[in-house]
Amino acid sequence: MATSEEARAARDAKLDALHEQLTGAVESLVSGEDWKQALEFAARFRARSFNNTLLIFVQHQAAFETGRVPEPVPSYVAGFKQWQALGRQVEKGQSGYMILAPVTGRFASFTPKVAESWRRLGRFEKPKPGEAVRSRMVGVRPAYVWDVSQTAGDPIPVPPSPRLLEGEAPDGLWKGIAVQVEAQGFTVLRVSHEGMIHGANGLTDFGARTVAVRENMPEAAQVKTLVHELAHVLLHGPDNPDATGHRGIGEVEADSVALMVAAAHGMDTSDCTVPYVSGWAATVPEKSPVEVVQGTGERVRKTAAAILDQLPTAQIGNGDPPGLSRDPSAKKPPAPMVDAAADLSVEEPRRPVVSSVRSL
Repeated sequence: MATSEEARAARDAKLDALHEQLTGAVESLVSGEDWKQALEFAARFRARSFNNTLLIFVQHQAAFETGRVPEPVPSYVAGFKQWQALGRQVEKGQSGYMILAPVTGRFASFTPKVAESWRRLGRFEKPKPGEAVRSRMVGVRPAYVWDVSQTAGDPIPVPPSPRLLEGEAPDGLWKGIAVQVEAQGFTVLRVSHEGMIHGANGLTDFGARTVAVRENMPEAAQVKTLVHELAHVLLHGPDNPDATGHRGIGEVEADSVALMVAAAHGMDTSDCTVPYVSGWAATVPEKSPVEVVQGTGERVRKTAAAILDQLPTAQIGNGDPPGLSRDPSAKKPPAPMVDAAADLSVEEPRRPVVSSVRSL
């Protein structure tokens, strides 16, 4: 039986290999087209962190190249026990795709507003009467998922995919996006031509609290523009403490959110363009291009996912097999989703975990 030191060393080695693989995947995103393809893939697996979508993609590609899976792009991925809960079994000899999963700890405090007052609870320790309790991420661990093509068993239902003609937008998408813009305190305006908004397709005025979109372009383009402006509202307001303040990356983020929302609706994204990654990622001081790409990708994914979650429209799946629930209150839930993006509490294992989080 392995000692705790041996277990720690084995886990560290796996995490080092994962981070090396992730860095390689990020560094391969050189052109705007590479970035676009990565985001289109992320739109199909938006329930997972941007980093984990890259890890799944490169490992599935390797599996396809060696003949272990039949298709170059995965469709649904889940953990070993999750597939069993859905009546399917991972086939013998199929290696899982290693991803980064969070480990959380419980913390308690009598004075929650004082950051220094929080203390970590032991594995079976209960809080004292009157203490507030919160869960926080304390580290990461390697975890595994498998594509449906690596499993056998009960058939997976295939939900209908949105089908659109060129230039069309899904029913209800404009209204759904406009409602979210208005919920932020902005008024949505439709102007007759670009001359009214300085030659642009759309314009967000933070002072006047308005979002304008020109009408003299196809319906789909108008919707993508409105999503672009909503991304500016959510990410780049003057009072947003998380805003990068970098105009070029702000435009990349807005374009990328619009691309992901469009891709999640089966819309044509061929007209979506993003500047060369190697250009904009190198313009941020004190950060490496890899760090900038990872941070931008995760901000885009979270924003797009939040927008999509509030829409009543028909969308492509998020990478979870149909029937798999992430609702922790559901009866007899499947094993927890092992993903750095999932807002789930993963029980701490008995063996030690890595306490540093290197750009999850």
